[in-house]
Amino acid sequence: MTSSGAPTEPADFRTAVESLHTAQIRRDIEVGPIRPPQRLAPYSYAVGAEVRVPDIDDDVPVDSSGSAFGRLVLLYDPAGQDAWNGTMRLVAYIQAEVEAALAMDPLLPEVAWSWLSDALGAEVGSTSSDGTQMSRTGEPIVVTALGGTVTSTTSVRYGDIAGPPRAHQLELRASWTAPTADGLGGHLEAFCEVLSSAAGLPPVGITELGSV
Repeated sequence: MTSSGAPTEPADFRTAVESLHTAQIRRDIEVGPIRPPQRLAPYSYAVGAEVRVPDIDDDVPVDSSGSAFGRLVLLYDPAGQDAWNGTMRLVAYIQAEVEAALAMDPLLPEVAWSWLSDALGAEVGSTSSDGTQMSRTGEPIVVTALGGTVTSTTSVRYGDIAGPPRAHQLELRASWTAPTADGLGGHLEAFCEVLSSAAGLPPVGITELGSV
């Protein structure tokens, strides 16, 4: 089931959903609730995120043809699952268009995974973080059982199909366990930080030449 905020939902699940809403997201990323996947857990909630493009509809779709978008799904199973090593799992998916030179770089998967590791406060190659990374609201980000994949693909268009002849995409799929229902806003902030890196956005507070 999705979250309706009903009192019949487990308190930890409602707390987790509410804590996601505390995330402080940069202005050029649009975030909103979307329909979560079904049957993965007794309770689920999901948000979609997309790099904001001027003069487009502000609605956040489940999928998108934009240059960078993603989904973050919260799964909650009160009984826990062995593979999760806990009761609360976050599942992330990010897709971004990248330049050909970057797509052909053999180190791209390692670099993309380091974006996620750094955002969550985990050492590269580690499956957990100890909470030294803080959210924008000052709460520690703690994760365990971190894992995922990074894929770089090239699409070639033929015939009467709009778009560039070749397009290069980066896909990141990852999941991790949150030990508590509190502080998940920091996890959403970390997810959006990875999305901004994949999209090539400048760091917060930095203005690109030509955009002023």
